[in-house]
Amino acid sequence: MSHNSVEQIKLPRTLINQLMTHAQSDDKKEVCGFIASRHGLPVKIYPIANIATPAEKLFEMEPRALIDAIKKMRQLDEEIFAIYHSHPSSPAAPSKRDIDEFSYPEALSLIISLNTKGVLEMRAYRMATDHASEVTIETV
Repeated sequence: MSHNSVEQIKLPRTLINQLMTHAQSDDKKEVCGFIASRHGLPVKIYPIANIATPAEKLFEMEPRALIDAIKKMRQLDEEIFAIYHSHPSSPAAPSKRDIDEFSYPEALSLIISLNTKGVLEMRAYRMATDHASEVTIETV
């Protein structure tokens, strides 16, 4: 891959709408979950409860729900395409902690920002050990 080529992903509009709705369902706390794919195409979201404290600034998936979601994906022959979470009051860019604690190297990190009133911003990143590189999202 040459340095100037940016990775692109395709996200169905229905999923984008579900992600935005989930992010807006709690504008004080970060929401989180999985985006599952089949044959490389995103097909479904699995919202997971955020049990972090303070949930305004951090996210931690509820362990039981996380395990259940992964089991369900296996049964349906789905893979983890991305981990998503929201930033209620900061831009759609990963924090140092988001990068340091990202534990799914195969998956993308998708961040939805509610930072700007009335404007939802969604960005995707490929996480590496000490940095994140942005991935272009194409709506399909």
